[in-house]
Amino acid sequence: MEPRRVVITGMGAVSPFGQGSEIFYDSLVKGRSGIICHPDLASMEGVRSMVAGKVKNIDPMIIPRKFRRSMSDMSVYSVLACQEALSMAGIFPENYSNDNMGIVLGSTINSIDTFVNFFNDYFVNKNMENMRSTTFFKLMNHSCAFNVSQVFGLKGRVIAPSAACSTGCQTVGIGYEMIAFGKQDYMLCGGADEYHPFTTMSFDLINAASTSYNGSPSKTPRPFDRDRDGMVCSEGCGILLLETLESAKKRGAEILSEVIGFASTANPENIANPSAESLIECMKKALSDANISPHDVDYVNAHATGTIQGDIEESRAIYSVFGGGVPVSSLKGHIGHTMAASGSLELIASIHMLRKKEVIPTLNLENIDDLCKIVNFVQSLEKKEIKCVLKNNFALGGVNSCLIIRSCEHD
Repeated sequence: MEPRRVVITGMGAVSPFGQGSEIFYDSLVKGRSGIICHPDLASMEGVRSMVAGKVKNIDPMIIPRKFRRSMSDMSVYSVLACQEALSMAGIFPENYSNDNMGIVLGSTINSIDTFVNFFNDYFVNKNMENMRSTTFFKLMNHSCAFNVSQVFGLKGRVIAPSAACSTGCQTVGIGYEMIAFGKQDYMLCGGADEYHPFTTMSFDLINAASTSYNGSPSKTPRPFDRDRDGMVCSEGCGILLLETLESAKKRGAEILSEVIGFASTANPENIANPSAESLIECMKKALSDANISPHDVDYVNAHATGTIQGDIEESRAIYSVFGGGVPVSSLKGHIGHTMAASGSLELIASIHMLRKKEVIPTLNLENIDDLCKIVNFVQSLEKKEIKCVLKNNFALGGVNSCLIIRSCEHD
């Protein structure tokens, strides 16, 4: 069958700036930082990094208690983001009361906070009497996906991929392919994660966490910058509502952008260090899937976490595919690394940029690393006609993902 055209008609965001995709984007445009000095990190012996990005200003109580009882923070973020995406798209319960809407929503790992709270209690006297029956539901790997399914009564496919930092990008790509080939009519797609100090500790152990800016958290992370010293762990959720172009037109929905290409590849050479060659292959496959050339891409939203090697390899890869002309920026300087949510949250920002015809610069990029200078980095907020965006996400374990979107304003 001829693949159906797939468009995005709804977006929802929960980020360190609060709830809402407009609040998220407005904070990025104004150059705000969502990074704080986290008090819990100071109490952890041996941890050097004290900075993190935490979600604020949300109200979980708007979710009925019968659903909320089985949710950790990341599921709460997911439900709130899905509510926004569905409302923006003009999709109401009568539109998805059968099996025509599915969800593909993943997280890096399940709720560490729930694990810690349970075992802190259990190891006191090794008694299970205080364990709540809903605890296990917060720990299941597909907790975010099935909680969203329960709240909104979704009867379609429920899929929960886990590919670390590539998750949010992968989910949109998977949803795109499902709709393109007629397996579902609507898909809620995205990634979510909740912060726990253990996450920072884990990256600190492999010397990948930022440690030099504990006294000035808004100055880190510093993607592509000469003085970068690692990533900052964060949390949040980004959700996109996908449907066919035909469906969106029939409903009279506002079309935010069209998904035209996706690729996900593996690099089995190294579990932790990225390879420019592997990233190049993934970007080229995404371009091939979209049936476009590198010259058709107007902006690259980089994965760039602020690690020494990762930023260099991605710069090399982008230059190899696009040369030194295409504008490039990373959004992790503003919000840190929201882990599984990074791909979908940053894609939401990219859609806003595409629609508002502007490009947001990388926060804290003050002195470009000499080994990254081959790329055309955006230095300030630029008004620019962009119609096609490539989004990169690369994960530990060698999982690469690239997604391409374009303006649909002339259709």
